[in-house]
Formats: sequence, structure tokens, C-alpha cells
Amino acid sequence: MTTTLTRRQSKYTARSVPVTADGQRLTTSAMIASLDAEGRDTVEAPFGNSLIELAKERADIVGLSADLAKYTDLHVFAKAFPDRFYQMGMAEQVMISAAAGLAREGFTAFATTYAVFASRRAYDFICMAIAEENLPVKIVCALPGLTTGYGPSHQATEDLAIFRGMPNLAIVDPCDATEIAQAVPAIADHPGPVYMRLLRGKVPDVLGAYGYRFELGKAKLIRDGGDVLFISTGFMTMRALDAAKALERDGIGCAVLHVPTIKPLDVETIAREAAKGGRLVVTAENHSIVGGLGEAVAGHLMRTGIHVPFQQIALPDEFLDAGALPTLHDQYGLSVDSVVSNVKSRL
Repeated sequence: MTTTLTRRQSKYTARSVPVTADGQRLTTSAMIASLDAEGRDTVEAPFGNSLIELAKERADIVGLSADLAKYTDLHVFAKAFPDRFYQMGMAEQVMISAAAGLAREGFTAFATTYAVFASRRAYDFICMAIAEENLPVKIVCALPGLTTGYGPSHQATEDLAIFRGMPNLAIVDPCDATEIAQAVPAIADHPGPVYMRLLRGKVPDVLGAYGYRFELGKAKLIRDGGDVLFISTGFMTMRALDAAKALERDGIGCAVLHVPTIKPLDVETIAREAAKGGRLVVTAENHSIVGGLGEAVAGHLMRTGIHVPFQQIALPDEFLDAGALPTLHDQYGLSVDSVVSNVKSRL
């Protein structure tokens, strides 16, 4: 009897470990959630520090953690305001319910955990306790998409798709430290619930050089160009900007439209830029190709009769491998080189 080794079985076969010339095991941290390996200027814990500054001005600001304060940068807030910080333990459903209760009592609650746990584990509690009541709870979550190498248990590759269908919930995917710092007071001012993806730790500072200002619900044109229009969100705006510079050296002009708010989507700005004829439109996101920014943009363009050459750069519809982030970003098409190659193949 012949046994065929399936793909699922082969996934768990032993893998070789690279070693240095002297025989030492070569390791790379899988959890490079801050993306500071890109060699950019960085800002330490922009979310936590921005929340501290906001809390100095507003007594209604409170923070909650599901035993992950250190890994969502809420630990700096906890140290500054221990009487306004609530450690809820490894219980996202309880944390969300507590945040809803605090909101009903007049507080603006920032509830933090990993994106996988909020989207998969606490979805019904967010829907019933927060979104249906339109309460001012801000759900801020680390490790969105492919910002960790710890495999499917920690990679929230489908969180935008999960949350886009939830009424009343605004969704924000910031690019860098500048935008995170600006987004914190903006989402606090928003009267309803918000889900915000978070880059933590030492977060690159990119948009500050462009004089960028975050506005909830608004897309911003970071640079212009006549051949390609990148419509990007999250850290993929960093990659789109780097790819645009590389393509420019080959005589290819690229515009970059940054879309930090996935819902409500700034369809007017997207449609206006996409309708400028002759450009390849490329959406770029750190999310599954299913249900994220790319499909939202494509759907709107089709519904409004804007027909343009269109390409999605996104993660595949599958559970991703574990490993070092630079390797995974190359493997799944999120690296700058991959983006450049992808665009050139369509021109």
C-alpha cells in the first residue's frame, strides 16, 4: 500500500536551521512587530505615550489590557496612570464587556490586546456590547496581518474582513509612529467605537517628513505620479513609498494615496484619483486578499463605473508560515522588491 504525503503533513516536517561559520545557530526574532529592522528613524511606543498626553487633558481616558500591556505599549500608560489602568487577565471577552461598562459610565475606554484575539475570540462581545450600542470604546490591537512570525495563531491576516461588516465600527490602519500619535486623540474624539491596528515598540517615523496630518475617514495623497497609483494602508504605505522611489529610477512615475481609514472609506478621494486616466491602480495592504482594502476599492470603482487596470498586493487566502519577518515578507509579496517586481510585471 502506497501512502501519499499530504501538504498538511509536510508542513510539520523538520526544517534545517541556518548556522554561522563557527557553527553557532543563526536566529532572528520572529516577533519584529515594530518593523524597526528597516533602518529608519523610530519612535518608542507612540501609542502609549500619545495616550498619556491625552489622559493628562482628559479625565475620562482609561486603559484596559488582556494581559498584554507590555506588548501593546499600554504599559507606559499603566505606569503613568495606575489608577486608570485595568489589567483584565487573559480574557478578551471580559475585557470588552468591562470596557463597555466603563463607556456606559462616561469613560472613553482604550481596550488593547492582539488583533487575532479581538477579531476571532471577542467578536460577538464587541458586536453586542459595544457596536450595537455605539459606545465610545477604542479597540487597539497589536500584531495585525503579517507583523509577527509566530504563525497562524498570532497572524491576524483576516481582521479587516471580519470587522468591515460590523455596523457602527470605524476601522483604522495607521502607517507609522507619526500617524499613530495623531490618531489616538482623533479616535478618542470619535463618538462611536473604533478598531485600530497597532505597530508597537520602536515604530518607524515616515510620514512626518511629508507634513502629514491624520484625519479620521480621509485618504491623503502623499506623492503624485503619472504611471501608477498606489492605494495603500498600514505599513504598506511605507513599502509603496519606497517602491515608488525605486520605480522612479526606471522612469516610472508613481503616486501614493494613503488610506488609513478602512471604514468609513474615503470613496470620493479614491474615485477622483483612480479616475485620472492612464494609470495602473495598485492596492497594497498587510491583509488577506479577501475582504480588505483591495476588495473595498475594487467594489466601489466597479459600482461607480470607473474601469482601470487594477492589481491587488495582499496576503494570500491561506494560513501563513512561521519564520523571520523579512523572509516572510519576501515570500508573501510585501517586501519592497516584491512590490517593485509586481508592478513592473503589469506595465
